[in-house]
Amino acid sequence: MSEHDRYVSPLNTRYASAPMQRLWGAATRVGLWRRLWIALAEAERELDLAIPPEAVAEMRAHVDDVDFARAGEYEARFRHDVMAHVYAFGDVAPTARPFIHLGATSAFVTDNADLLVIREALGLVEARLGDVLRALRGVAARHRDLPTLAYTHLQPAQLTTVGKRAALWAQGFVADAQEIAHRRASLVLLGCKGTTGTQASFLDLFGGDHEKVRRLDQLVAEKVGLPRVVPISGQTYPRKTDAQVLGALAGVAQSAAKFAADIRLLQHLGEVLEPFEAEQVGSSAMAYKRNPMRCERIVSLARYAMHLPANTEETAAQQWFERTLDDSANRRLVLPEAFLAVDAILILVTDVARGLEVREAVIRRNVDRELPFMATERCLMLGVKAGGDRQALHEVVRRHSLEVARVMAEDGARNDVLERLASDPAFRGVAVTEMARTLEAHAFVGRAPEQVDEFLRDVLDPLLATLPEAPPSEVRV
Repeated sequence: MSEHDRYVSPLNTRYASAPMQRLWGAATRVGLWRRLWIALAEAERELDLAIPPEAVAEMRAHVDDVDFARAGEYEARFRHDVMAHVYAFGDVAPTARPFIHLGATSAFVTDNADLLVIREALGLVEARLGDVLRALRGVAARHRDLPTLAYTHLQPAQLTTVGKRAALWAQGFVADAQEIAHRRASLVLLGCKGTTGTQASFLDLFGGDHEKVRRLDQLVAEKVGLPRVVPISGQTYPRKTDAQVLGALAGVAQSAAKFAADIRLLQHLGEVLEPFEAEQVGSSAMAYKRNPMRCERIVSLARYAMHLPANTEETAAQQWFERTLDDSANRRLVLPEAFLAVDAILILVTDVARGLEVREAVIRRNVDRELPFMATERCLMLGVKAGGDRQALHEVVRRHSLEVARVMAEDGARNDVLERLASDPAFRGVAVTEMARTLEAHAFVGRAPEQVDEFLRDVLDPLLATLPEAPPSEVRV
């Protein structure tokens, strides 16, 4: 079969970055297996097992000398991927052959390697979140005091600012970055636990010396760079870990979907648009269209990522006793694809946030159209201060506002709600006409600009100081 005759995941060919794909590739996985076997042999030798130093040296000399074709032949014979690579490693390190995988079960390499990959993948997600937050910080700071219509129930409400809305998007990603960091810091190695987690095989190797078995667990963990081990386990590390990690990744997808949905709505209004390249085609039929394709892709990928945790939750719930293998095929699919999808999502979000087109003139027109309605709340407060009944005045405002909204929509009339209130006897003594003459949008944004400043200073900037920049992405967004 040619490359065009077989299915290839779009996450590989279209969306996810090379660094994230490399982390979940076979070369990384098998390389980690071999490093774990070396760490195990070294630790066992240091604890006085009769493993010759040349065996360990030979393993080290050939750690990256992986013959995948040969391993494939072994797997076809043995129907077991770990044993296939034990034999393939022994082929290039024959002196070490008797000692490779000594005392271990398959989960020693598969689970410990998975945890090491998850740790690195979470680090890459954390860095990509840093890129997103830096981009959104720029939007929030530039437009901290630019008045814009806010919406509740998708209906015009009191004003906010463009910068405040960007800060709200950033706040979601801040929570994600904190959760990703927590999950990464919480990861612990499975270590050397044996077939049912009792370490019985290692206890036999060390002649019943419990202290040496305990030390073996710690030594291996230190050698592979994840120095904490789970204190107690069955054959595998607790599958609840996978559910917690994918829950954190799904949280990233939620924040991204919220951001992208808002941009799609704003693009519909003509106020804020995602980037559009000089020769980009919006539609194959309607040449005039500028579709928000990046944000639509974010939402699409986010929908996929948000539904993957159910697999890990079911797996955690269905681990019979000390383990069952019905998690294996599922985890091979779910773990990499969750990380690849979130990697792709964050690359897209960064690209959109860096290139947002804010059309201030359109925003201003939309604000001016609705601003008199915003002022009616102030009229209501002033009317009560002048001695009016709040509920009666509310009804007057409601009746005039709905009628004005109707004629604006049906007849294209201008918004004259304040003039109507000024001529209504209920508002006699209230300077509504003066208010209409001095109506200014900045007076209706409340503390939005100050809230942005405080959020950037107290929340976002301290976090950004801890987040590295992600490696460049070659993905075409």
